[in-house]
Amino acid sequence: MPKPILRLILGDQLNISHSWLAESSAPAEYLIMEVREEATYARHHVQKIVAFFLAMRSFAEELRARGLIVHYISLDDPENQHSFAKNVSRLIASGRFSAFEYQQPDEYRVEQDLLQLASSLPVPSRAADSEHFLVSRQFFQDVFRGHKRYVMESFYREVRRRHRILLDGDKPAGGRWNFDAENRKKLPDSATPPVALRFPRDVRQLVSMLGAKGVPSIGSIDPSNFGWPVTREESLAVLSDFCERFLPSFGSYQDAMHTDHRLLFHSKLSFSMNVKLISPMEVIESAIGAWERSKGKISIAQIEGFVRQIAGWREFMRGVYWAHMPSYKTLNFFGANRPLPHYFWDGETKMRCVKHAVDQSLEDAYAHHIQRLMVTGNFLLLSGVSPDDVDAWYLGVYADAIEWVQLPNTRGMSQFADGGIVGTKPYMSSANYINKMSNYCSGCSYKLKERTGPGACPFNSLYWNFLISHREKLQGNPRIGMGYKLIDKMSSSEVAEITAQAQHYLNNLEEL
Repeated sequence: MPKPILRLILGDQLNISHSWLAESSAPAEYLIMEVREEATYARHHVQKIVAFFLAMRSFAEELRARGLIVHYISLDDPENQHSFAKNVSRLIASGRFSAFEYQQPDEYRVEQDLLQLASSLPVPSRAADSEHFLVSRQFFQDVFRGHKRYVMESFYREVRRRHRILLDGDKPAGGRWNFDAENRKKLPDSATPPVALRFPRDVRQLVSMLGAKGVPSIGSIDPSNFGWPVTREESLAVLSDFCERFLPSFGSYQDAMHTDHRLLFHSKLSFSMNVKLISPMEVIESAIGAWERSKGKISIAQIEGFVRQIAGWREFMRGVYWAHMPSYKTLNFFGANRPLPHYFWDGETKMRCVKHAVDQSLEDAYAHHIQRLMVTGNFLLLSGVSPDDVDAWYLGVYADAIEWVQLPNTRGMSQFADGGIVGTKPYMSSANYINKMSNYCSGCSYKLKERTGPGACPFNSLYWNFLISHREKLQGNPRIGMGYKLIDKMSSSEVAEITAQAQHYLNNLEEL
């Protein structure tokens, strides 16, 4: 009888539809492992670690239920050597396996480690596609070959054409490719978003194990009532519920923020997709099916806004990541170097918007994209915080954060540290935008309309100071030219007051 192949499945490769699992021509055994190396390469939210481990354990049980042989190495396994390379090498050294196979990792760091491991083993090695994404890494390069800049809209249209998504013949459904202009509404006081599905389970034993093994973490958890979806069945239930109760209002309010409604109409499917419990195509097809069945109750603006997040930004971020790693991780266009303020770890700040977004992140391991971009990210950009510190916080605090999607979203879109590879302009604003899209400013200690003086909102002076300080790098950008026209209309004394106010805040960043 031929020796089996040892196949590695990483914690974000829980794809039950992968062709590996349907093959019968060659015997294979599967390896899934919890290793300290992965649990500690960043300081992760405790809910993120728990969600990953639960999802991995459930997936292993599903494979076993299908009759497959699974080697599952738990964090507290006495034979666990706490690295992919060491655990694989130990199993291969047993002489039981004819070859080693792995699926292409989504993270550059892990891919390099596995390439090095494969070259060192005494048996043949092969990398397979993860069979998850809508397009390949090469597709991104092909779309932009010969172009000086990446434009997400161009990429998004090509993905939709390739997969025939929301098309009427060769034209976009509804007559337009993008309905973003209709997706920027503030949540009305009368609106009551649905309550999201939860899947309560007791994880005290797992949390206790993490503590016993000294795994550092951030954030909070209720170990007797953990609610993230961590199986395919639970993820599909969330998808179905989203399509029925959330999708009808998703597009309109996807940029809104509210202190009483943390999730609003967002799907909270990103963790399930990023660990591959469900695929982007089945999410898109389910949402489009609900839109078609609604017979007009769900507008084209709602469904297009949702599809754009998955077929557009998610795939685009992956393309940027693989086109520019590893140098992308070192980019710092503005030379930002301030340390991350303490309130990103404890929430103790008088800025109500930042406090709410940070508290939510620490309590839920989740915040939606506008909270990440236009509250926390906006503030960190205007404050000149080091992109390294920003990356570490975003990568650690969110359950759905894996470097391939986190890095271009934060260092690129949020912090513009890449100088415009991802975005055509820095995403920044004064208090006016935050007030327009949320109720955060109501009851805040700071005065949202004041630029200077006691109690003036820090976002205001920091916004104008950022434009003034980086004029040489930004004044040629047509998308923010209006800001410089307004600055040129200010008196010299007004400019001096704004910059002095901003410098005072920057000098006392820890006290805001």
